[in-house]
Amino acid sequence: MVLRRLTEADLDDLAALDADPEVMRHLTGGRPTPREVIRDRILPAVLDDYERSPGFGRFAAIERATGEFLGWFSLLRDEHRRGQASLGYRLRRAAWGRGLATEGSRALIRLAFAELGVERVVATTMAVNVASRRVMEKAGMTLARTFYLSWPDPIDGAEHGDVEYAVTAQEARKVTETTSSGAPAGSAELHRQSSGAERRRRPPEHTA
Repeated sequence: MVLRRLTEADLDDLAALDADPEVMRHLTGGRPTPREVIRDRILPAVLDDYERSPGFGRFAAIERATGEFLGWFSLLRDEHRRGQASLGYRLRRAAWGRGLATEGSRALIRLAFAELGVERVVATTMAVNVASRRVMEKAGMTLARTFYLSWPDPIDGAEHGDVEYAVTAQEARKVTETTSSGAPAGSAELHRQSSGAERRRRPPEHTA
């Protein structure tokens, strides 16, 4: 699997991803994200973030052999807590159960600690989202807290709260052991360079 920056050309794949009710089950209760919202707000914000926070951002997950879009992973700087970053991921159903969520998460955790000076990485999900919690655990994260938020339109399972998992640089050593080649076996390949098309584009002002 290859992780690369998102571009405007990924709009159709992003819209299809968020149109799958199973993918969105623990995010919106299955409601899709409107294509125009992705086009006019979400994607411009993602592209802007590459300039504002070098090294961080959201990365498209691509099947190495076929070039197929699998979903995305994100590593975002916490603007309120120095030295902390948040991990996220969203994959197509066809990519589930293959260990790819763990692979991509480990790649971004390594990036955070080895190159970006991050001291702590956190990830959150609904308490009832057992599959996502398992990914966090396999990536070397441990349960830090359970918390409850007030939602105007709560979805099924919201009454059980949300959970935050975390890992520090010291704790991550056990999942960043490398082979003699210097890269963990079966690890995602991360491409962080911008494309020419991305460099030419300067998105307008937006709200995230």
